Amino acid sequence: MSDHRSQALPDLPTIAEAGYPELHGDAWVGVLVPTGTPQDIVSLLHREIVKIIARQDMKERLAALGLEPVGNSPEEFTAQMKIEMEKWAKVIQAAKIKAE
Repeated sequence: MSDHRSQALPDLPTIAEAGYPELHGDAWVGVLVPTGTPQDIVSLLHREIVKIIARQDMKERLAALGLEPVGNSPEEFTAQMKIEMEKWAKVIQAAKIKAE
C-alpha cells in the first residue's frame, strides 16, 4: 500500500495504480531507545545503523526480504511515528476496536 512500487515486485502496481488512491500504508521497522537516553548515544546508534544498512551486502539481504532501508534521522523517524499513531488511533476509534 506504499506510494511507490516495491523493488522486490516491480511489476506489481501500487494500491493507487490498482484503483484505490485513498488507501495508504507502509510497514516499517525502527530502533527505539528509552526516553532520556543521552543524545550522544542516540547519535552513535543512528550513525552506526546508517553505516550498516548502507553496506552492499546488507542492501542485498534486505532487498531479498522485500525491505527498502531508509536510515532517516531520529527526528524524522519520531515525526513519522507521531503521524502513524495519530492516523491509526482514528481508525481504531472509528472501528471501536478494543484490546482483548
